[in-house]
Amino acid sequence: MIIALKHDARAEEIGDFTAFLEKQGVRVHLSEGASQTVLGLVGDTSGIDEEGLMARRLVEKVIRVQEPYKRANRVFHPEDTRIEIVVAGGKTRLLGGGYLGVIAGPCSVETREQIVTVAKAVKEAGAGFLRGGAFKPRTSPYSFQGLGCEGLDLLLEAKRETGLPIVTELMAIHQLEVFDGVDIIQVGARNMQNFALLKELGRCKKPVLLKRGPASTITELLMAAEYIMAGGNGRIILCERGIRTFDSYTRNTLDLSAVPALKRHTHLPVIVDPSHATGIAWMVPAMAKAAVAAGADGVIVEVHNDPETALCDGEQSITPDAFAALMGALEKYAEFEGKLLR
Repeated sequence: MIIALKHDARAEEIGDFTAFLEKQGVRVHLSEGASQTVLGLVGDTSGIDEEGLMARRLVEKVIRVQEPYKRANRVFHPEDTRIEIVVAGGKTRLLGGGYLGVIAGPCSVETREQIVTVAKAVKEAGAGFLRGGAFKPRTSPYSFQGLGCEGLDLLLEAKRETGLPIVTELMAIHQLEVFDGVDIIQVGARNMQNFALLKELGRCKKPVLLKRGPASTITELLMAAEYIMAGGNGRIILCERGIRTFDSYTRNTLDLSAVPALKRHTHLPVIVDPSHATGIAWMVPAMAKAAVAAGADGVIVEVHNDPETALCDGEQSITPDAFAALMGALEKYAEFEGKLLR
């Protein structure tokens, strides 16, 4: 249930009203927007009298929400959520809420030369965030699993060299203790419904990039986000990275319809991963542009300085030159969509 309050509702009134609602056996989440304050009621609201609520002076409107996700619901939070990262020198990187974010870098961190070279190249091209895998979940136990903590150290060195905030994947709860320098924690598609991990990230204050599972519905993705938000962390970025279908031409099938669907139902930023969605480098630029045209708040793209020798996913990684050309196109797409590229 959502309760929209009148513009002149006083803080003391809101406090008393919140206490009254909590005595009804529900949890109350307060959201103060620029134009309106709303209360989100989480729990069994079947016994709450709507007419009684409407009789109160400070109540403007009462809305019953049918969807199982409450905190992630746009009805509860009409304004788009904006993720802000403060980087070296007090500068900020923004994603969502009118800002288009571009995350770029190699699938996995391999060497210092590789990650620093790519980081400098994507920054020069205009990327706002650096991605790179230190811990890699692989289908085969014999595939390259990442450098682990050494890879994290190299990512942090690239961050110091370029000032770019870093995005990397967390695979297990115990790894959180070495993620202090990470700016955005990525939850991979395989871990989208690792509920113990999601609950722990709810107690974390870092932004979380949550990828959709290959066989997950849009509602399941939003419910995964709800797990994190229920713990108190609302800094979530949703990522469409392709789903599994009967077609085997591409690695996955990019569900671009998920972008406007998610934008309609949630206030959280939505980005697209065209690299994992297609698995084919030459398709990545076209799908990245299509994602922005569909209304995405950003893209996450795999870039490698020498894809032919990459230890992981070289076939879907574009070169720095191809990425620079893509950024030139994305600037125009962002302008057309009325978004600022940061």
